[in-house]
Amino acid sequence: MTRVLDVSGIDAAYGSVTVLRGLSLHMNAGENIGLFGPNGHGKTTLLRVISGLMRPRAGQVRFQGEDITGARPSVIVSKGLVQSQQGNTLFGDMAVAETLEMAAFTKPARAVAQASLAQVYDLFPRLAERGPQKAKTLSGGERQMLSIGAALMCAPRLLLLDEPTLGLSPKLKEELAVALKDISARVPVVVVEQDVELLLSLADRLYLIEHGEVVREIAQDNAPDHQEIMQMYFGEGAH
Repeated sequence: MTRVLDVSGIDAAYGSVTVLRGLSLHMNAGENIGLFGPNGHGKTTLLRVISGLMRPRAGQVRFQGEDITGARPSVIVSKGLVQSQQGNTLFGDMAVAETLEMAAFTKPARAVAQASLAQVYDLFPRLAERGPQKAKTLSGGERQMLSIGAALMCAPRLLLLDEPTLGLSPKLKEELAVALKDISARVPVVVVEQDVELLLSLADRLYLIEHGEVVREIAQDNAPDHQEIMQMYFGEGAH
């Protein structure tokens, strides 16, 4: 059976600073995976490598069995592998509706644009209400919804989410979590998130990443309790 995603032996660096060290993980058909671990240990860098925003020094990324290592981001998106950026990266002067319309830029995405838009507005009614507003006038939570909505407009076959609830109020975080559960039931997702309990509600398997390496793999049906998870972050389990 072809894996949806296969990441093998990835080394990546910013200048002389090595961030990923021989990192490998995989994602099978029919599952979602979550990535967690201390800040600054390589999770976002890994997503950048997968989505083509950063070229690794070594290793390979395969999507649906095809080698996409170092391919241009636009080519990777056209194949259906889409990353939702954090909400503060949006074009602030573009209207909400305009942002969503522009996001459906690939041929497969244009073919289903109206259905995708209906899905986005169903998931995030706030975006439908704010169609004419500029992105920079939205709240932080609404910008995050718009970023995810724009990614969904690309007709993803695999969606990468980088800390989707970062900095949100408890109310907005809860609202977004409901939408994320809906999305993860429709589209395979790789989620980077510090809230491990939320990750466990979305993902079938988790990978703990420290110092640019996978140090533990956790299956949903054998997940540690909250205290053990805290130990991984702050106790003896955190190196």
